Amino acid sequence: MTHDDVRTRILNAAGPIFADKGYEAATVREICQEAGVNLASVNYYFGGKNQLYVEAVMLGHPAKWAPEARLDWPEGTPPETKLKDFIHALLTHLLGMKTSSWQERLIVREIMDPSPACREVLREHFRVAFDQLQGILDEILPARTTAHKRHQIGFSIIGQCVYYRSGRKIVPLIVGEEELKSHYGIGQLADHISQVSLAALGLGPPLGCSRGVESNLRDVPRSAAGHSVAAASRAEQGKR
Repeated sequence: MTHDDVRTRILNAAGPIFADKGYEAATVREICQEAGVNLASVNYYFGGKNQLYVEAVMLGHPAKWAPEARLDWPEGTPPETKLKDFIHALLTHLLGMKTSSWQERLIVREIMDPSPACREVLREHFRVAFDQLQGILDEILPARTTAHKRHQIGFSIIGQCVYYRSGRKIVPLIVGEEELKSHYGIGQLADHISQVSLAALGLGPPLGCSRGVESNLRDVPRSAAGHSVAAASRAEQGKR
């Protein structure tokens, strides 16, 4: 076998073991036994267990793993459209992940409990997408918004998307298969999360406002909507 063949063989043996047991519990001995190579092979081909783990994670990690990080829009695209597109792409990625492959299981494990070996790799990977979301929020939020508040808003938006991945087995237990199939498609969830997020950011009518308030808001210029939504809602409540 060539040098590359042996490396690939070790990686393919190590991946499922790391995915099932994690970095700490997996041993070089069992990886080498599974790969059918001698015990010194990991050090020879990878320099040690740490680098082997990093390369195993990278097999499931490459750029394809973050399509939402590459969104591009023509000049003049409203930030509301950008936010909805970002949410749709993130949901497409999250709900399209196949948990049956060791690569995806390893990535999910690493996300839930980052190992020291891959902390920097994951930081740089997720920063690309997070920075793009922050750029969208910069167009929406007032200039005086602090960095930590903008970060919290970003995590809140991402968290709504991530729940439908982490809770994908719980949601149907609560709402039933019929509702799940009718109302929880990627496009429907993207619309919902976008609507909730934009309402919270003042760029859409409050979800609980009356039809009268909603009708009034249609006549408000988009640039002024963020300042008018809350006032219109309070005025409507005062009439009751």
